[in-house]
Amino acid sequence: MRSLPVEIYSVATVREIDRTAIEDEGIPGYTLMTRAGAAAVRAAREYFPDANRWQVVCGAGNNAGDGYVVARLAAQEGIVVSVVALVDPESLTGDAATAYGDFAAEGGVVMAWEGALDDEAGLVVDALLGSGLERDVGGEFAKAVTAMNSHCARVMALDIPTGVHGDTGQVMGTAVAADLTVTFVGLKAGLFAGEGAELSGTIVFDGLDVPEHCRPHEKAMSRRISSRVLRRCLKRRARSAHKGDFGHVLIIGGGEGMPGAVRLAGEAALRAGAGLVSIATHPSHATVIVGSRPELMSHGIADAGSLGPLLERATAIAFGPGLGTSDWSRQLYAAVSELELPCVWDADALNLLAEMPATSERRIITPHPGEAGRLIGEGAAAVQSDRRAALSVLQEKYGGVVVLKGANTLVTSKKKVPWLCTAGNPGMASPGMGDVLTGIIAALLAQGLGKEASAVVGVEVHARAGDRAARAGERGTIASDLIAELRRVANP
Repeated sequence: MRSLPVEIYSVATVREIDRTAIEDEGIPGYTLMTRAGAAAVRAAREYFPDANRWQVVCGAGNNAGDGYVVARLAAQEGIVVSVVALVDPESLTGDAATAYGDFAAEGGVVMAWEGALDDEAGLVVDALLGSGLERDVGGEFAKAVTAMNSHCARVMALDIPTGVHGDTGQVMGTAVAADLTVTFVGLKAGLFAGEGAELSGTIVFDGLDVPEHCRPHEKAMSRRISSRVLRRCLKRRARSAHKGDFGHVLIIGGGEGMPGAVRLAGEAALRAGAGLVSIATHPSHATVIVGSRPELMSHGIADAGSLGPLLERATAIAFGPGLGTSDWSRQLYAAVSELELPCVWDADALNLLAEMPATSERRIITPHPGEAGRLIGEGAAAVQSDRRAALSVLQEKYGGVVVLKGANTLVTSKKKVPWLCTAGNPGMASPGMGDVLTGIIAALLAQGLGKEASAVVGVEVHARAGDRAARAGERGTIASDLIAELRRVANP
């Protein structure tokens, strides 16, 4: 993915930016449309250089107008272009009508939709409905979506794939699965949320030369985590530094028969820069952990009372990896719940929290959609249907900082615009990834970053390490592969 803007907006706010550019800055709407079409053609030529026969599928409104501009400009570059319309182009108004008129004036021909696409097209351009969709796609439009998705050609969507809700990423009945989405003026939230994150493919942004002051940064729905954030928070260390300067992480978990999770979290904490890492785990496998990674100080604890000396030395806590829900686990849960140390909770700590809800401002919780659903009394599907809404409910109910994991992980604290991570890949859908993230965040807490900064930076470092690990192939990437990459990412 190319570098994208930080701010991500609602569809309504992007419309406001458009209006400001047109009315206050005097940029004609058709000029913006022409710039959008040109940007889309450039992106298509770059990403699909072998596609010399395009079919543009036009619907209604300005999205159709963008499509007619794309068709006209592509034809000027010698590409064989055909246009099929689901809405009579003679019925278009405003800038869209102008776009159709210019296309027709240059000899462009529009075919009425008859249920099929050009079998020989190497690229299909989705210019059906755009970002303003508020009802399910149906009728002939749904048939056209099906035809695009079943075609052997690559698919480029203009602004947003047809059928994807511009704010939530929900599929409205059916939706185009694009290989490339070229979006304009402002990033739409739906491109990074729910199913929209999957259906958008590679995202290319063009601001259409709209002045930056037209964009109301305070109205962003979320903000992407950028390299600037990492550089600001992960500063070069002093030459005189010693391990005591970088905190002591205590990882509490690893119920009987489950030593792997705390082992992964512990090594991740070391690789993310913690000065010291101790593990409080079930007595049955304390020696196994220290034998596999001697830099970890592993302690078998029979009950919560054994935690005292370890807590006295700890700077930050990671609680939950491999914890289980046994009586032993519940003892530890009761003890950790009373602590004032900054801490990150994951896995079974969250499942126990769902049973015994409590608010805490000192805590970072890191649920995946299933855990998030249990925490708020919903199913995972409901969480995924509107991740930002679920994030808000989680923060209001449990306080502190919330990390909602998944594709395009979200991070927020009280009354803050959420942060969004666009790094990461499907190869990270494998066991132990959450344990590694927990260790990274705890290490950053121990090094003195605040709760929100630790969560934001930890999520981004974790995702970028995952991308590095997946260079050898996404399928088969395992959690320990990330640990080998952490030093490279954590030293920007």
